[in-house]
Amino acid sequence: MGSEAQMLHFDFSGDDERWKEMSAKIRDALETHGCFLVFYDKIPVRLREDMFMAMNTLFDLPEETKNKYVSPRPYRSYLGNSPIVPLHESFGIDNEPEIDAAQAFTNLMWPDGNPCFCETLRSMSSKMLELNHTILKMVFESFGVEKLYDSHKQGSTSVFRLMKYRPPIDKEAAAMGLVPHTDKNALTILCQNDVQGLQVLNNDGVYVPLMVPDNAFIVLIGDSLKAWSNGRLKAAKHRVVMSGEKERYSFGLFSMPKEGVITEVPNELVDEHHPLLYRPFKFTEFMSYFSGNISDDALEIYAGL
Repeated sequence: MGSEAQMLHFDFSGDDERWKEMSAKIRDALETHGCFLVFYDKIPVRLREDMFMAMNTLFDLPEETKNKYVSPRPYRSYLGNSPIVPLHESFGIDNEPEIDAAQAFTNLMWPDGNPCFCETLRSMSSKMLELNHTILKMVFESFGVEKLYDSHKQGSTSVFRLMKYRPPIDKEAAAMGLVPHTDKNALTILCQNDVQGLQVLNNDGVYVPLMVPDNAFIVLIGDSLKAWSNGRLKAAKHRVVMSGEKERYSFGLFSMPKEGVITEVPNELVDEHHPLLYRPFKFTEFMSYFSGNISDDALEIYAGL
């Protein structure tokens, strides 16, 4: 990707006159690189600033308090002081409309209440979910399977992740903040503060820094959508490398199929040039498999034909 990464920008501001043209370009970016950057003015700059301030307050809480957040679902519970990613801390909050997860999480962290944090979390996750729906609708329409979009949306859920990366102990050297991986979900939308560090594996097999402009969001394809697209969309392998003296904060919306929903390649995406690559599978079962068999090619082993 290299210098190409600088060009993969899309602006969702303004009207919808260029919807079809932009949908085709987004699909091309996702087929070629598995990621792109987007500007989205429906999420105000002030809300982003409030979110980062709220995260600073959250991660400054005592370890004892943060460790209270435990979930039976993978990659939700508070993660901190991990020997694998010692610079990384995170929370994963289920973003289910029928449950006020923002309020429940806030009450756990602040028993006496923190309405400002709760409202910021609720507002940001809601607006990022809208952006997620917009991008997925464009992807479906670009493939000519827009008739399948509504059922896909109804069968999807999401997790809102809050992440912090501490600077390396040796300020003169870089250190791994998050190990190389592809996301397992369908679509990931990330927002970061002014500390860079995200690197994406390019088509030449080299990790290159993804320089993210102020107010831009990062969009990444995960294994679930790669499988749905019959391998046409590329799951972007990425990592975080920390350097310097500043802390890095990022938050992201990770959309995925609901429990029990089957990920299956549409018939329209299978032809003589694109033979069927993946069998139908339930995302929750795939995640259970991956949790016990972590590997770069987990999708191919689990669901590949």
